[in-house]
Amino acid sequence: MGSPHVFQLRFSQHWKSPYGDEGTLTAGYEFLGKPIAGPYTIPSGIVATATPVIQYLFDHVPLIGVMTTKSIGPVPREGNREPIMLQYAPGCYMNAVGLTNPGADQAVKQLSELEVPSNRFLLTSIFGGSLEEIVAVAVKLAPFSDGLELNLSCPHAKGYGMDMGQDADLVREITSAVKSAVDVPVVPKLTPNVPDIGAIAVAAAEGGADAICAINTVGPASYSAYGEPVLTNILGGKSGKGILPIALKCVKEIREVVDLPIIGCGGISNADDVRAFAREGVDIFGVGSALTGMKSPEIKAYFDCLHQDLVDGSSQSAALVCNDVEMDFKPYKLVKNERITSDISILTFDGSLDIRAGEFVFTWIPGVGEKPFSVLTDDPFSLVVIDVGIFTHALLKLEAGDELLVRGTYGIPVDITEGTRIMAVAGGTGLAAVYQIARDFGNADIFMGARSKDRLYFVDECKAVADVHIATDDGSAGFHGLVTELVSEHLAAMSADERNNLVFYNCGPAPMVHAAEKVEQAFVSGNKIFSAIDYLTKCGVGICGSCHTPDGRRLCVDGPFLTGGQSV
Repeated sequence: MGSPHVFQLRFSQHWKSPYGDEGTLTAGYEFLGKPIAGPYTIPSGIVATATPVIQYLFDHVPLIGVMTTKSIGPVPREGNREPIMLQYAPGCYMNAVGLTNPGADQAVKQLSELEVPSNRFLLTSIFGGSLEEIVAVAVKLAPFSDGLELNLSCPHAKGYGMDMGQDADLVREITSAVKSAVDVPVVPKLTPNVPDIGAIAVAAAEGGADAICAINTVGPASYSAYGEPVLTNILGGKSGKGILPIALKCVKEIREVVDLPIIGCGGISNADDVRAFAREGVDIFGVGSALTGMKSPEIKAYFDCLHQDLVDGSSQSAALVCNDVEMDFKPYKLVKNERITSDISILTFDGSLDIRAGEFVFTWIPGVGEKPFSVLTDDPFSLVVIDVGIFTHALLKLEAGDELLVRGTYGIPVDITEGTRIMAVAGGTGLAAVYQIARDFGNADIFMGARSKDRLYFVDECKAVADVHIATDDGSAGFHGLVTELVSEHLAAMSADERNNLVFYNCGPAPMVHAAEKVEQAFVSGNKIFSAIDYLTKCGVGICGSCHTPDGRRLCVDGPFLTGGQSV
């Protein structure tokens, strides 16, 4: 069997400078017979959970040589209600996403649209509730994959993952069955939550595994704040810096008993961690939780720095990791619930909130869930809420004295060049986001849209900071028609010089934002249009990928206002 010494020697020989005179990556790597551009992956379920994000990483971060998808099952799963992630100590996280996925049939369509570079390995993670389900998913997805990762390790989805991966005989049987059904490499992902992970690795190897991935999250465990379990699922898997010693122990035990390539993950955040995994015989290095809070361009900068650290013997990449993102909750008591209509309220709380225009927060009602909101006013802290689902329905029922828990702020603050004329277009709760912009920067027009007069709110406050233009679908106030039609008329009446000085901020429901962008693009270039859409993000720190856009940006860390008409 392979020894740590042998693999350390192999690693040392491998880490010659991969950069040519022009600073371009020149050295080659290989994984399971395919040349790859770099020896890193992002573990399944982190950041690259949607094909647009995967394509973005393919196009911009070549050092991620092995691209691992989210785990895909036989049928669609919505997963768990938020909160799905928490930070229990600096750099230490817990999550219970719940195997959210589109199902195998939809995944086939999505994966078929990817443009996979010739030097990247697409490792598709799969799961199922039985051997038969796993094989069926494998057969569907293998033609669109360079390899299949078998999720035998998820600790928080009953009947899946770890429930199978703790049984060596079942691991052997599943691996063998999938190997017999497909003609691509098979990589079981093992759980650390077993007495002897080496025995599980041997079973996987006996089943025909081409490589081993270790480890998945540790647990399950639970964590409470203000006397309530934070995760809606209550139980979640632990990741991040705190599980590094466990991961190193596991890969050491695996290397001692099998001579297969190992994808090592669990707590890697800097070059010293990569070196430690390499000494234990790891071939591909998975970086996951360390990416928490990073904007998309920052991910590239991080991997570049991490790799250069390994070439230079330095450790500069550690400084690029945010080990203490803002995820703690602060309680606020409701002072007033001002009803606008039966389904719209302005909620005003005790105290203020330090927030800049463009940023947002998450609000949490234990036992119900959490959702992101733009803040209507910061002092006093207030929100506008429209009843669109379970969580907002519960918010509208709050009474004076009731408590709401808030975390954040998140997102990139708005920065506007002096002298620019702001055109803010809002529908629904989107007014909260654009009101802050107009209030803080001035020189603004606010276009407010509503179905009818009775659904308008905060009009006088908006008039105090901007020129206000109102449109109602039924004509009961202002322009009779859609707010985007009013915007179009207003722009058509302006001169070219006037339009040249405009910048647009759109916020509201997706159909309205799309329509606004279409109107605006007829008059100005896309780099003057910034858009955000309500209720897309789940984690707020860039990890779950649920708020991805068509070009692979993530709303919570790259936005919420995004340029170029790429808001969804």
